[in-house]
Amino acid sequence: MSYVHVVFTLPHALDPLCRRNAARLYHLLFHASAATLLEVAADAKHLGAAIGFLSILHTWGQTLVRHPHVHCVVPAGGFSADHQRWVHPKYAGFFLPVKVLSRVFRGKFVEGLRRAYARGELDLGGVTTTLREASKWHAFVDALFRTDWIVYVKPAFGGPAAVLRYLGRYTHRVAISNHRLIAFDGERITFHWKDYTRDGQHRTMTLTAMEFLRRFVQHVLPRGFVRIRQFGFLANHCRTARLTLARRLLRQRSSLTRTLAATSAWSCPRCGAPMVLGPILNAHQLARVSFVLVFDTS
Repeated sequence: MSYVHVVFTLPHALDPLCRRNAARLYHLLFHASAATLLEVAADAKHLGAAIGFLSILHTWGQTLVRHPHVHCVVPAGGFSADHQRWVHPKYAGFFLPVKVLSRVFRGKFVEGLRRAYARGELDLGGVTTTLREASKWHAFVDALFRTDWIVYVKPAFGGPAAVLRYLGRYTHRVAISNHRLIAFDGERITFHWKDYTRDGQHRTMTLTAMEFLRRFVQHVLPRGFVRIRQFGFLANHCRTARLTLARRLLRQRSSLTRTLAATSAWSCPRCGAPMVLGPILNAHQLARVSFVLVFDTS
Protein backbone atom coordinates (compact mmCIF):
# COMPACT_ATOMS: atom_id res chain seq x y z
CA MET A 1 0.00 0.00 0.00
CA SER A 2 1.26 3.48 -0.84
CA TYR A 3 0.61 6.67 1.13
CA VAL A 4 -0.12 10.28 0.19
CA HIS A 5 0.86 13.47 2.04
CA VAL A 6 -1.78 16.23 1.95
CA VAL A 7 -1.24 19.67 3.53
CA PHE A 8 -4.08 22.10 4.37
CA THR A 9 -2.99 25.69 5.14
CA LEU A 10 -4.91 28.63 6.62
CA PRO A 11 -4.47 32.01 4.84
CA HIS A 12 -2.49 34.73 6.64
CA ALA A 13 -5.64 36.89 6.83
CA LEU A 14 -6.75 34.63 9.71
CA ASP A 15 -3.58 35.19 11.79
CA PRO A 16 -5.10 37.96 13.99
CA LEU A 17 -8.05 35.71 14.85
CA CYS A 18 -5.71 32.79 15.56
CA ARG A 19 -3.79 34.83 18.14
CA ARG A 20 -6.87 35.22 20.34
CA ASN A 21 -8.76 32.06 19.35
CA ALA A 22 -6.01 29.49 18.87
CA ALA A 23 -7.78 26.44 20.30
CA ARG A 24 -11.07 27.11 18.48
CA LEU A 25 -9.53 27.85 15.07
CA TYR A 26 -7.02 25.00 15.23
CA HIS A 27 -9.83 22.62 16.19
CA LEU A 28 -11.84 23.93 13.23
CA LEU A 29 -8.81 23.47 10.97
CA PHE A 30 -8.62 19.79 11.95
CA HIS A 31 -12.30 19.13 11.33
CA ALA A 32 -12.70 21.19 8.15
CA SER A 33 -9.68 19.49 6.53
CA ALA A 34 -10.85 16.03 7.66
CA ALA A 35 -14.41 16.58 6.42
CA THR A 36 -12.99 17.78 3.10
CA LEU A 37 -10.88 14.67 2.54
CA LEU A 38 -13.69 12.32 3.55
CA GLU A 39 -16.27 14.07 1.34
CA VAL A 40 -14.16 14.43 -1.80
CA ALA A 41 -12.79 10.89 -1.53
CA ALA A 42 -16.31 9.45 -1.15
CA ASP A 43 -17.42 11.15 -4.39
CA ALA A 44 -17.52 8.55 -7.16
CA LYS A 45 -16.22 11.16 -9.62
CA HIS A 46 -12.91 11.24 -7.77
CA LEU A 47 -12.25 8.05 -5.78
CA GLY A 48 -15.54 6.64 -4.51
CA ALA A 49 -14.09 5.25 -1.31
CA ALA A 50 -14.22 5.62 2.47
CA ILE A 51 -10.69 6.60 3.46
CA GLY A 52 -8.76 6.98 6.72
CA PHE A 53 -5.86 9.22 7.67
CA LEU A 54 -3.73 10.74 10.40
CA SER A 55 -3.53 14.54 10.82
CA ILE A 56 -0.72 16.49 12.53
CA LEU A 57 -0.96 20.20 13.40
CA HIS A 58 1.93 22.59 12.74
CA THR A 59 1.63 26.29 13.51
CA TRP A 60 4.98 27.68 12.37
CA GLY A 61 6.90 28.62 9.25
CA GLN A 62 10.67 28.56 8.68
CA THR A 63 11.13 32.01 10.28
CA LEU A 64 8.87 31.15 13.26
CA VAL A 65 6.01 33.35 12.04
CA ARG A 66 2.50 31.97 12.58
CA HIS A 67 1.64 29.57 9.76
CA PRO A 68 -1.13 27.15 10.84
CA HIS A 69 -1.43 24.02 8.72
CA VAL A 70 -2.13 20.31 9.08
CA HIS A 71 -0.16 17.48 7.53
CA CYS A 72 -2.33 14.48 6.61
CA VAL A 73 -0.86 11.04 5.97
CA VAL A 74 -3.41 9.16 3.87
CA PRO A 75 -3.33 5.55 2.62
CA ALA A 76 -3.85 5.85 -1.15
CA GLY A 77 -7.20 4.11 -1.34
CA GLY A 78 -10.15 3.07 0.78
CA PHE A 79 -13.20 0.85 1.20
CA SER A 80 -15.99 0.55 -1.32
CA ALA A 81 -19.48 1.54 -0.13
CA ASP A 82 -20.32 -2.09 0.74
CA HIS A 83 -16.90 -2.68 2.35
CA GLN A 84 -16.39 -5.71 0.09
CA ARG A 85 -13.36 -4.45 -1.84
CA TRP A 86 -10.44 -2.06 -1.62
CA VAL A 87 -10.64 0.90 -4.02
CA HIS A 88 -7.39 2.19 -5.53
CA PRO A 89 -6.95 5.64 -7.18
CA LYS A 90 -8.13 5.69 -10.77
CA TYR A 91 -4.83 6.97 -12.17
CA ALA A 92 -1.25 6.23 -11.20
CA GLY A 93 0.37 9.12 -9.32
CA PHE A 94 -2.98 10.87 -8.77
CA PHE A 95 -5.07 10.79 -5.59
CA LEU A 96 -7.62 13.64 -5.33
CA PRO A 97 -7.94 16.93 -7.30
CA VAL A 98 -6.19 19.78 -5.50
CA LYS A 99 -8.51 22.53 -6.75
CA VAL A 100 -11.58 20.68 -5.53
CA LEU A 101 -9.97 20.05 -2.14
CA SER A 102 -9.08 23.75 -1.86
CA ARG A 103 -12.60 25.01 -2.60
CA VAL A 104 -14.35 22.49 -0.34
CA PHE A 105 -11.89 23.14 2.51
CA ARG A 106 -12.41 26.91 2.26
CA GLY A 107 -16.18 26.54 2.30
CA LYS A 108 -16.23 24.21 5.29
CA PHE A 109 -13.81 26.31 7.35
CA VAL A 110 -15.59 29.60 6.65
CA GLU A 111 -18.95 28.04 7.46
CA GLY A 112 -17.58 26.92 10.82
CA LEU A 113 -16.17 30.40 11.39
CA ARG A 114 -19.56 31.95 10.67
CA ARG A 115 -21.26 29.65 13.17
CA ALA A 116 -18.72 30.53 15.86
CA TYR A 117 -19.29 34.25 15.22
CA ALA A 118 -23.08 33.90 15.30
CA ARG A 119 -22.89 32.10 18.65
CA GLY A 120 -20.53 34.68 20.13
CA GLU A 121 -17.77 32.11 20.58
CA LEU A 122 -14.94 34.22 19.11
CA ASP A 123 -12.74 36.53 21.18
CA LEU A 124 -12.75 39.71 19.08
CA GLY A 125 -10.35 41.93 20.99
CA GLY A 126 -7.16 43.78 20.15
CA VAL A 127 -6.68 44.29 16.42
CA THR A 128 -9.84 42.25 15.70
CA THR A 129 -12.16 44.58 17.68
CA THR A 130 -13.56 46.11 14.49
CA LEU A 131 -14.92 42.71 13.48
CA ARG A 132 -17.55 43.02 16.18
CA GLU A 133 -19.47 45.19 13.73
CA ALA A 134 -21.59 42.97 11.48
CA SER A 135 -20.72 44.91 8.33
CA LYS A 136 -16.98 44.62 8.99
CA TRP A 137 -17.33 40.92 9.77
CA HIS A 138 -19.20 40.19 6.54
CA ALA A 139 -16.63 42.14 4.54
CA PHE A 140 -13.86 40.15 6.22
CA VAL A 141 -15.53 36.82 5.40
CA ASP A 142 -16.22 37.89 1.80
CA ALA A 143 -12.51 38.68 1.39
CA LEU A 144 -11.65 35.12 2.46
CA PHE A 145 -13.57 33.82 -0.55
CA ARG A 146 -11.62 36.04 -2.94
CA THR A 147 -8.37 34.16 -2.31
CA ASP A 148 -7.38 30.62 -3.16
CA TRP A 149 -6.68 28.53 -0.06
CA ILE A 150 -3.54 26.45 -0.32
CA VAL A 151 -3.89 22.67 -0.35
CA TYR A 152 -0.84 20.72 -1.42
CA VAL A 153 -0.74 17.03 -2.32
CA LYS A 154 2.78 15.66 -2.20
CA PRO A 155 3.98 12.53 -4.02
CA ALA A 156 3.20 9.17 -2.48
CA PHE A 157 5.56 7.64 0.06
CA GLY A 158 7.59 4.59 -0.87
CA GLY A 159 5.95 2.30 1.70
CA PRO A 160 5.36 1.72 5.41
CA ALA A 161 9.02 2.25 6.35
CA ALA A 162 9.04 5.66 4.63
CA VAL A 163 5.83 6.60 6.46
CA LEU A 164 7.37 5.74 9.82
CA ARG A 165 10.46 7.81 9.05
CA TYR A 166 8.26 10.73 8.03
CA LEU A 167 6.10 10.54 11.14
CA GLY A 168 9.17 10.32 13.33
CA ARG A 169 10.29 13.71 11.98
CA TYR A 170 6.91 15.41 12.26
CA THR A 171 5.00 14.15 15.28
CA HIS A 172 7.17 15.69 18.00
CA ARG A 173 8.95 18.50 16.18
CA VAL A 174 9.13 21.88 17.92
CA ALA A 175 9.06 25.27 16.18
CA ILE A 176 12.82 25.23 15.55
CA SER A 177 15.45 22.52 15.92
CA ASN A 178 18.72 23.08 17.77
CA HIS A 179 20.82 22.42 14.67
CA ARG A 180 19.32 25.51 12.99
CA LEU A 181 20.64 27.83 15.72
CA ILE A 182 23.94 29.44 14.69
CA ALA A 183 24.86 32.08 17.24
CA PHE A 184 23.74 34.08 20.28
CA ASP A 185 25.75 37.14 21.37
CA GLY A 186 23.68 37.91 24.45
CA GLU A 187 21.27 40.18 22.59
CA ARG A 188 20.64 38.68 19.17
CA ILE A 189 20.03 35.17 17.85
CA THR A 190 21.03 34.00 14.37
CA PHE A 191 19.54 30.89 12.78
CA HIS A 192 19.25 29.06 9.45
CA TRP A 193 16.01 29.03 7.50
CA LYS A 194 14.91 27.64 4.14
CA ASP A 195 13.43 30.13 1.66
CA TYR A 196 10.79 28.18 -0.29
CA THR A 197 10.03 31.22 -2.46
CA ARG A 198 13.55 30.88 -3.87
CA ASP A 199 13.72 27.15 -4.58
CA GLY A 200 14.48 26.25 -0.97
CA GLN A 201 17.67 28.29 -0.66
CA HIS A 202 19.28 28.18 2.79
CA ARG A 203 19.52 31.64 4.33
CA THR A 204 20.22 33.14 7.77
CA MET A 205 18.13 35.48 9.92
CA THR A 206 19.09 37.49 13.01
CA LEU A 207 16.48 38.55 15.57
CA THR A 208 16.68 40.20 18.97
CA ALA A 209 16.29 37.75 21.83
CA MET A 210 12.89 39.23 22.74
CA GLU A 211 11.58 38.99 19.17
CA PHE A 212 12.87 35.43 18.86
CA LEU A 213 11.09 34.45 22.09
CA ARG A 214 7.89 36.24 21.02
CA ARG A 215 7.80 34.25 17.79
CA PHE A 216 8.65 31.00 19.55
CA VAL A 217 6.09 31.11 22.38
CA GLN A 218 3.15 31.78 20.04
CA HIS A 219 3.49 28.14 18.96
CA VAL A 220 2.93 26.80 22.46
CA LEU A 221 -0.47 25.14 22.15
CA PRO A 222 -3.29 25.61 24.68
CA ARG A 223 -3.11 23.20 27.60
CA GLY A 224 -4.55 19.80 26.73
CA PHE A 225 -4.85 20.51 23.01
CA VAL A 226 -4.37 17.31 20.94
CA ARG A 227 -2.19 17.98 17.90
CA ILE A 228 -2.25 14.45 16.41
CA ARG A 229 -5.66 13.07 15.43
CA GLN A 230 -7.08 10.16 13.41
CA PHE A 231 -10.10 10.22 11.10
CA GLY A 232 -12.11 7.90 8.86
CA PHE A 233 -11.32 4.21 9.16
CA LEU A 234 -8.27 5.11 11.30
CA ALA A 235 -10.45 6.73 13.98
CA ASN A 236 -10.05 5.17 17.44
CA HIS A 237 -13.53 3.63 17.64
CA CYS A 238 -13.15 1.47 14.50
CA ARG A 239 -9.43 1.37 13.67
CA THR A 240 -8.66 -2.23 14.75
CA ALA A 241 -11.59 -3.80 12.87
CA ARG A 242 -11.13 -1.66 9.76
CA LEU A 243 -7.39 -2.33 9.50
CA THR A 244 -8.04 -6.06 9.80
CA LEU A 245 -10.57 -5.81 6.96
CA ALA A 246 -8.22 -3.69 4.84
CA ARG A 247 -5.41 -6.23 5.17
CA ARG A 248 -7.77 -9.05 4.19
CA LEU A 249 -9.07 -7.20 1.12
CA LEU A 250 -5.56 -6.24 0.03
CA ARG A 251 -4.38 -9.84 0.39
CA GLN A 252 -7.32 -10.99 -1.74
CA ARG A 253 -6.50 -8.45 -4.43
CA SER A 254 -2.83 -9.43 -4.36
CA SER A 255 -3.77 -13.09 -4.72
CA LEU A 256 -6.11 -12.31 -7.64
CA THR A 257 -3.39 -10.27 -9.35
CA ARG A 258 -0.92 -13.14 -9.07
CA THR A 259 -3.52 -15.58 -10.45
CA LEU A 260 -4.27 -13.39 -13.45
CA ALA A 261 -0.58 -12.88 -14.08
CA ALA A 262 -0.08 -16.64 -14.13
CA THR A 263 -2.98 -17.33 -16.53
CA SER A 264 -2.51 -14.52 -19.03
CA ALA A 265 0.68 -13.14 -20.50
CA TRP A 266 -0.79 -9.73 -21.29
CA SER A 267 -4.07 -7.89 -21.92
CA CYS A 268 -5.54 -6.66 -25.18
CA PRO A 269 -4.78 -2.92 -25.51
CA ARG A 270 -8.22 -2.37 -27.12
CA CYS A 271 -10.69 -4.27 -24.91
CA GLY A 272 -8.58 -5.19 -21.88
CA ALA A 273 -9.35 -8.93 -22.11
CA PRO A 274 -6.54 -11.48 -21.62
CA MET A 275 -4.65 -12.25 -24.83
CA VAL A 276 -4.82 -15.92 -25.85
CA LEU A 277 -1.68 -17.59 -27.14
CA GLY A 278 -2.27 -19.49 -30.36
CA PRO A 279 -0.21 -22.23 -32.03
CA ILE A 280 3.39 -21.53 -32.99
CA LEU A 281 3.63 -21.45 -36.81
CA ASN A 282 6.69 -21.87 -39.00
CA ALA A 283 7.29 -19.54 -41.95
CA HIS A 284 5.51 -21.78 -44.51
CA GLN A 285 2.40 -22.21 -42.32
CA LEU A 286 2.27 -18.48 -41.53
CA ALA A 287 2.46 -17.60 -45.25
CA ARG A 288 -0.38 -20.00 -46.06
CA VAL A 289 -2.63 -18.66 -43.25
CA SER A 290 -1.94 -15.08 -44.28
CA PHE A 291 -2.81 -15.88 -47.93
CA VAL A 292 -6.15 -17.39 -46.89
CA LEU A 293 -7.03 -14.43 -44.65
CA VAL A 294 -6.24 -11.87 -47.33
CA PHE A 295 -7.83 -13.59 -50.35
CA ASP A 296 -10.80 -15.31 -48.72
CA THR A 297 -13.84 -14.48 -50.95
CA SER A 298 -16.44 -16.48 -49.06
